[in-house]
Amino acid sequence: MPRTTLRIIAAGGAAALALGVAGCAPGAGTAGTDAGFVTKGKLTIGTGLPAYYPWVIDDAPETGEGFEAAVGYAVAEDLGFAKEDVVWVRSTFDQAVAPGAKDFDFNLQQFSITEERRANVDFSSPYYETTQVVITTAASKAADATSIADLKGLLIGAQTGTTSFDAVEQQIAPTAGAQVFNTNDDAKLALESGTVDAIVVDLPTAFYLTSEELTEGIIIGQLPPGEGSGDAFGLVLAKDSPLTARVTASVDALRENGTLQKLADTWLADAADAPLLK
Repeated sequence: MPRTTLRIIAAGGAAALALGVAGCAPGAGTAGTDAGFVTKGKLTIGTGLPAYYPWVIDDAPETGEGFEAAVGYAVAEDLGFAKEDVVWVRSTFDQAVAPGAKDFDFNLQQFSITEERRANVDFSSPYYETTQVVITTAASKAADATSIADLKGLLIGAQTGTTSFDAVEQQIAPTAGAQVFNTNDDAKLALESGTVDAIVVDLPTAFYLTSEELTEGIIIGQLPPGEGSGDAFGLVLAKDSPLTARVTASVDALRENGTLQKLADTWLADAADAPLLK
């Protein structure tokens, strides 16, 4: 059973890279001159309440440290905004994807792009793609699991409303049903207390939880590609936002010039120690 270590680069210059690599992206226009921004001359970016490592370091997106904080500033620069013209606001996951007016220009907190959510909000093109991963602890009954079949008779949980939860229901289909939690923190606490035997999270979160948060955390493996598995994360905008095409063009430019990959290499873990479950 592989034990994992987090492969996130913590170099002193990481923040500089996070804020600086966006400079190679072509500008998408003059900041704040078009209708659609929450505040003219400012770019208002939403993130989680709180925002978690490795997506945002120390719950401080304004530093630009962490993958999503860095992506936010990279998009801002491509749109023509200086760092001091970026305003960060907070929302819960559910608030951001609910129908209605928004207090942000775009929001990023690992929102999987789904058709169901598209009924309420707009998405940019994907800024990151990941897989779903089953994790546990050495003290759990799931510690010796090596296949999806080994997991079916166990208690498996995930955060409600996420692709991780869909993966539990659709790919593992445990006999006791998927165990529901409001947040990943709740799921982690349930795993540590033995209330559940394993939980499912995205790959970067799996590396972080097993190496930094859980006592003797173990990655059991990645769920295979298929329904309810792969995640494509997009920036969330208000439904029919006039900024959607412009923000998508920025994300596309950052992908094509290699900026998004550089930021992922800096802030997120690789999948070397996460075997594919069958």
